[in-house]
Amino acid sequence: MEGYMNSLDLVVLIGYVVGVVVLGCWFATRSQTSAEFTAAGGRLPGWAVGLSLFGTYLSSNTFIGNPGKAFSSNWSFFVFSLTIPVGVLIASKWFVPFYRNSGYISAYSHLEDRFGPWARVYAVICYLLTQVTRAGTIMVGVSIGLHAVTGWDVRMIIVATGVLVTLYTLMGGIEAVIWTDVVQSIVLTIGAILVVVLLWFGHPSGGEIVSQAMSENKLSLGSLAFDLTKPTFWAVVLFGIFINLTNFGIDQNYIQRYHTANSEKAAKRSLWMGAIIYIPVSALFFLIGTLLWGFYHADHHMAEMAELEALRATTDKPAGDNALPHFMANHLPPGVGGLLVAALFAAAMSTIDTSLNSSATITLKDIFKKQAKEANPKTEMRILHWSTLFWGFVGTAVAYGLSYDKNNVLDIWWKLSGIFAGGMLGLFLMGQIARRAGNAAAVTGVMIGVLVICWVSFSQAAWMPEGLRSPINDLFTVAIGTLTILFAGWLVSFFVPKKA
Repeated sequence: MEGYMNSLDLVVLIGYVVGVVVLGCWFATRSQTSAEFTAAGGRLPGWAVGLSLFGTYLSSNTFIGNPGKAFSSNWSFFVFSLTIPVGVLIASKWFVPFYRNSGYISAYSHLEDRFGPWARVYAVICYLLTQVTRAGTIMVGVSIGLHAVTGWDVRMIIVATGVLVTLYTLMGGIEAVIWTDVVQSIVLTIGAILVVVLLWFGHPSGGEIVSQAMSENKLSLGSLAFDLTKPTFWAVVLFGIFINLTNFGIDQNYIQRYHTANSEKAAKRSLWMGAIIYIPVSALFFLIGTLLWGFYHADHHMAEMAELEALRATTDKPAGDNALPHFMANHLPPGVGGLLVAALFAAAMSTIDTSLNSSATITLKDIFKKQAKEANPKTEMRILHWSTLFWGFVGTAVAYGLSYDKNNVLDIWWKLSGIFAGGMLGLFLMGQIARRAGNAAAVTGVMIGVLVICWVSFSQAAWMPEGLRSPINDLFTVAIGTLTILFAGWLVSFFVPKKA
């Protein structure tokens, strides 16, 4: 049966949400100009920026999706977390200095300098599509958890989440985003630790569950065979490296934070801090999925396992995605349930707020200011406010539509992010590595790369002829798309070199 929150849990949840929104709105007095709204005047300490980066990584996709994957299969997707230091190492050495010295708050302005206006427009479109998808999948994740615990309607939760996060992001700008992320990062980490403790010392004991999981290969990191058709260990490694290079090299969410830190050294330190914290916390969520698998497959919980399967009818999600929310709803003492629901809400809010603020920044810098070179401060703030509202609405609408998708939340996000990310990273790397490449080479590379990405991504669709279908697993999309754009452009540059 579905759990419903008692009075104490409800008080904890409402108190937390109200507190975060009030904290975010308090920063309205410190975000009166576009520079403060988008970069906090470059005055924030590295540790705060680092916790904010960690909070952005640890969304409700992690909170619901990671346990769901471990519950349903194994730990193969944890390999993604292990690739983060590769991206951080490259970013701290090259990307952070590049962007802080560029003078641009937008991650895409330099593409126009390098290849022309079309490159900037192309990257902005890819970025904005990524952000509305990210916000949508995250709202779906939090709605699944809240529905199981409260019994509230899934779509009503999506709308409420969108309104609340848009409100404090609109009022407080990037500084509100970062400081609320600090609070939310702490809350969601405490929540993860509490769940592990409760499951580990439950019945059967955690040690017994882990032993059983090992015997059934539930802790596997995936097959070591290099098979392009399956989500093997190497597929996740490649996906992780390319997605993290995208995050740290061309994603406005991260680039914007480089500018909020009070020094280049602090910006680099924030990257390492976020990565070092995320890896063990990510492992905690996979451990939660494994422990939940053992918990619900114990003889005296088999009836509840049937309830998990039945929840698919109301959430349209697999049993693994419903496992943690069901446990939170039915097996937690009063007050703790409210704290964990607050942690789930924190995981969602800490990523959505970043997407909204960054999308608003891109709207001002890359869309509005391209049309109107000169704008007074009041006009700029009005554009930032209205675009925050707009992207909040679009993200909520996307979530509403995705709530009908029956796939795992993490699978949905990784498939869609791979499509959009591959197109951006390849162009960025061409600009940095292929120095001979000019406009013609970049256009050709992007056209070929986009065709390849579309072929890999949509070749299993019903309308695709059998002979044209790709056997390549979706996880390879970002790597194949990136490398196709990079090498196609590089080859063309030998025939059509860059103009002086």
